[in-house]
Amino acid sequence: MRLLTFRPKRSGAPRVGILLAGERVLDVGAAARRARVLLPFDAGDMISLIASGRAGLAALRKLTRGAAAKGLALGTLRLLAPIPRPRKNVFCVGWNYLEHFEEGARARPHVQEMPAHPAFFTKAPTTVNGPFDPIPLHAGVTEKLDWEVELGVIIGRGGRDIAEADAMKHTYGYTVINDVSAREVQRQHGQQWFKGKSLDGTCPMGPWIVTADEVPDPQSLRVTCRLNGVVKQDSSTRHMYFRIPRIIAELSAGLTLETSDIISTGTPAGVGHARTPPEFMRAGDTLETEVEGIGALRNRIGR
Repeated sequence: MRLLTFRPKRSGAPRVGILLAGERVLDVGAAARRARVLLPFDAGDMISLIASGRAGLAALRKLTRGAAAKGLALGTLRLLAPIPRPRKNVFCVGWNYLEHFEEGARARPHVQEMPAHPAFFTKAPTTVNGPFDPIPLHAGVTEKLDWEVELGVIIGRGGRDIAEADAMKHTYGYTVINDVSAREVQRQHGQQWFKGKSLDGTCPMGPWIVTADEVPDPQSLRVTCRLNGVVKQDSSTRHMYFRIPRIIAELSAGLTLETSDIISTGTPAGVGHARTPPEFMRAGDTLETEVEGIGALRNRIGR
């Protein structure tokens, strides 16, 4: 299933929806009321749905039987990030594609070889932005706003010290993320990337969560990023240096992963700061971020 968070374009509280055929969206709460189905989660809260696990998914499958005619037109809704406000920071992996590591060598002469373990950092919850909402330019704070297409992993069942062999059992689904970065701010703080990665609105996400059962091989998905229609990044998740099970195992070692935690799995080559000459986003640019089989984001820069 493709699960999303939306609100009517003009107003209204966030609602959980299911994307149906024909670009229709089932309002889960409304459908449950019509069918007199008692949901095991809050129909306005994606985190609550994820926490309900198999029981929640079973309830959704029941609601979707014959529901297409009652769906809302996707184009009439405002889509939010699937998890509009994460409970914790978004976990991110740096240097996870060999070509991206190599293209950034000039910016980090102190690190010349791929690390033996994933490089983790985080983005604040306030970075999370909608799949079609504008990304703030942050003029006066940064002049070097850069792009990074990434596959996002949503944790279902939490845990600590998760074995690599068991890691995929803890995956609820996948989404699309762009780890938009303020490069000079990132460099100002040495090896602590948090500040340059955490400006408000610099983590567009969505447009939905595709449940894990619909993605048989998350390590064979094409990832692309376009700026004003020009392809800047084009690769595949098969080129990840640390694959998803390894990422989950290492991140959870001594650190509890919880339901609805978000992991952004790294970006391939083609980022702006490593180009000759360097390229950065400007007001009015359109950033498109796509992961094959998952979805696409389209965000205008500046507001």
